[in-house]
Amino acid sequence: MTQEDYLTLDPKETTTVQLQGILQGAIAPRPIAFASSMDKNGNINLSPFSFFNMFSSRPPVLIFSPARRVRNNTTKHTLENVREMPEVVINIVSYAIVEQASLASCEYPEGVNEFTKAGLTQLPSIKVKPPRVAESPASFECVVKEIISLGTEGGAGNLIICEVVLAHIKKEILTENGVIDPQKLDAVARMGADFYCRAHGENVFVVPKPNVKLGIGFDQLPTAIRNSKVLSGNDLGKLANVEKLPEGNFSSDEAVHLQVKKILSENKVEEAWRSLTFNLEL
Repeated sequence: MTQEDYLTLDPKETTTVQLQGILQGAIAPRPIAFASSMDKNGNINLSPFSFFNMFSSRPPVLIFSPARRVRNNTTKHTLENVREMPEVVINIVSYAIVEQASLASCEYPEGVNEFTKAGLTQLPSIKVKPPRVAESPASFECVVKEIISLGTEGGAGNLIICEVVLAHIKKEILTENGVIDPQKLDAVARMGADFYCRAHGENVFVVPKPNVKLGIGFDQLPTAIRNSKVLSGNDLGKLANVEKLPEGNFSSDEAVHLQVKKILSENKVEEAWRSLTFNLEL
């Protein structure tokens, strides 16, 4: 690859619309904070935000960012609400309610309740005043600890730092061990433009965490394997995540590597190593 193969952009020389499109298209998928808030007069607002994630577990902190509108530099009702009443409920968007969440993103006039517009059910919260979404598989009651403005131009974010004071997880999405089953959660996330993605079915896969034992790394893979014309970077990553390199000689035969590639697609790493060492080159 050469530099000519890349579209290179200087943010200072790129329009806000183009820059936002590039950022949202590349930094994806992004989880969605379906935030319910309330102003000082008790008017309820419900709106989705994809500039969102978790940033701490003790204390449990979530952050989402309602950006200033690019076209006219105005701020959103959610931001104004949490400034008046620093409480919010962050609801998780599942596939079952994604269209309703999208509908709630319409820019209705101030004072309009998006729960009503989107056909969603208000469920009373316990520790904060804004209600939670009954249809959401998980909701987090939060107090707003800080709001950080990132700028004054259209497109500038406003980080709303929220501490979770109560979590509500539907039992139906839990496994027997009490952990959340991603298939049952069926969460959706935002991509760029009008694209979404669904964390469900074959889209959900397992990558073992190398946080207990150190993997040997690419540099310790035998040359016959590291220079394979068949095995991909992901394949080699799985092989390099073992704690210790097996003893023996290793095959460079492409037919063997094709067999190993199939075995690795089933995440059978030990079996893959056995195949690589069993089919010895004499």
